[in-house]
Amino acid sequence: MIGETIVADGISRRTFLRSGVALSALAGLDTLVPRYAWARGDLAGRRPDILDGSTGPIDLTIGQVDVPIDGRLGRATTINGTLPGPLLRFREGDEAILRVTNTLEEDTSIHWHGILLPNGMDGVPNVNFPGIRPGETFEYRYPIAQYGTYWYHSHSGFQEQLGQYGALIIDPADPEPFEYDRDYVVVLSDWTFEDPYRVMARLKKRPEYYNHQKRTVFDFIRDAADRGLGAVLGERLMWGGMRMDPTDISDITGTTYSYLMNGMAPQQNWTGLFHPGERVRLRFINAAAASFFDVRVPGLPMTVVQSDGQHVKPVVTDELRIAVAETYDVIVEPREERPYAVFAEAMDRSGYALGTLAPHEGLRAPAPERRPRPLLTMADMGMDHDMAGMDHEIGQGGEEEHEEHDMPPAADLHAGHDMMPGMEHGAAGGETWAAGSVPPPTEHGPETHGPGNASVPDQIVSRLHEPGVGLGEDGWRVLVYTDLEAFEPAHHVEPPEREVELHLTGNMERFMWSIDGKTFSEAEPIRLRLGERVRITMVNDTMMNHPMHLHGMWMELENGKGAAIPRQHTVNVKPAERLSVLVTADAPGPWAFHCHVLYHMDAGMFRVVEVVDEGQTRDHSGSGTRR
Repeated sequence: MIGETIVADGISRRTFLRSGVALSALAGLDTLVPRYAWARGDLAGRRPDILDGSTGPIDLTIGQVDVPIDGRLGRATTINGTLPGPLLRFREGDEAILRVTNTLEEDTSIHWHGILLPNGMDGVPNVNFPGIRPGETFEYRYPIAQYGTYWYHSHSGFQEQLGQYGALIIDPADPEPFEYDRDYVVVLSDWTFEDPYRVMARLKKRPEYYNHQKRTVFDFIRDAADRGLGAVLGERLMWGGMRMDPTDISDITGTTYSYLMNGMAPQQNWTGLFHPGERVRLRFINAAAASFFDVRVPGLPMTVVQSDGQHVKPVVTDELRIAVAETYDVIVEPREERPYAVFAEAMDRSGYALGTLAPHEGLRAPAPERRPRPLLTMADMGMDHDMAGMDHEIGQGGEEEHEEHDMPPAADLHAGHDMMPGMEHGAAGGETWAAGSVPPPTEHGPETHGPGNASVPDQIVSRLHEPGVGLGEDGWRVLVYTDLEAFEPAHHVEPPEREVELHLTGNMERFMWSIDGKTFSEAEPIRLRLGERVRITMVNDTMMNHPMHLHGMWMELENGKGAAIPRQHTVNVKPAERLSVLVTADAPGPWAFHCHVLYHMDAGMFRVVEVVDEGQTRDHSGSGTRR
């Protein structure tokens, strides 16, 4: 039976590990891979590792276990002994009661990603609770006031990289606006057998350490033959002058990473069953520490029905990029009695996670051919098409914390963007863009944000309509942010009163990351008044993608949909992009706001957003029960 222990008695551990069947057998051990991850049935069946919070408290234990990954054993930090942790299931309107016991020799925590809850239950040490000490049990208790696909993970050190994460599903109180026959969770992640602290040390010394896909002299010769020696030489000199590399797509690559699907490497073949003609729901969760994935099911269109746990109007696509910490729910309809690949290719093309949708056991879909690694362009640096303005250098000024703008009271509510003809504001305070239009490029401004920022782009622009580096040239439909439209329009939401502009800053050569040139330890909180409506505009001054996550409150992504503005808990900001979200500060307390690339956050791209009730004193030390 699938999920039962299949190691025969009398076989030594050494012999077993060396045998040809070791990998598939180890993957079936109940204590190592959760049975829901095998996906032979669907989520309607209540297996022991699907913990139903509707029936009472859930007990979770944090510990360390040796797990088989990609043909080797790795020491993982796990929840209830499995990688990923158990799937937690609730119903909208429940009260969540979760007792977390720490058996590690260090402090730990669990953050409930995307869940709206009381401040002391958010699980961020040194922000809104003290952490869970060794030997201690902490009880999280909060109401479930939403529906959708979410996840949970450690917010302590690099425990998330070591395996401390899992899926969290909330069934809606009302019927969903779409139908399906099968329901599978697909947790994507990255794993390294290296100590994550050693990974960070290597990035600090040599940020390109894991990039084994750099351009070579043969690339130079080929490019010169295609485009001319002068043009190619000039481009190479410009990149060198900026001390940047167009192959620098991901900080950490398949050089050290194994890419996992529900805790399994490609050869372990995660499998979800179907009958031809069924509608199969795939809940994609990017629980990686540092990897973006380009997801597709070759041969099957995907209909996107949820983004970050919220229903959206259905969008049919062939491929989507899922940034770190995002979730997308899609529906596919396999009609042929054959296996289909579930393919999640790393953004830099250095590896992939792979599984199979199959009509019966024992089938494996072949991996699609991997595409060439992409290259960044001068547009990713915010340069004009004529590559002018290359002489921007970093000064020692720009010490301003962040910029705030009072908002005008009526029609012109887009500070920082010139309104284009045909653009109007919807009821939610978000823009309605004219068909085919986006906000025009704007000049960056004089601030360089100090020595913590290597460069500033000449121009910043909305890139919500762009699929991202390496996508859009295959003839396939690719999901973009401007496709997302809330299924139910917002009602009675006031326009923003002011704008807070934040610059995402960094120095790749020294692997320094910050906001407005200041790391978390150097910066003051961003203070919001309880109940106020604020536009937060993020400007990416770097050549890297940054998935920004705000705890405790929704970010409403201004993507031109007016009153149908989509709600997100994580928004990816592309290089040289200017992107705005609307936030209603309806949750008092200090909340984390950070890049969800774990190594960027650890290096300093982290702030506290403090929502202050001016009529009350604050106590956010955490109210969970300890014993």
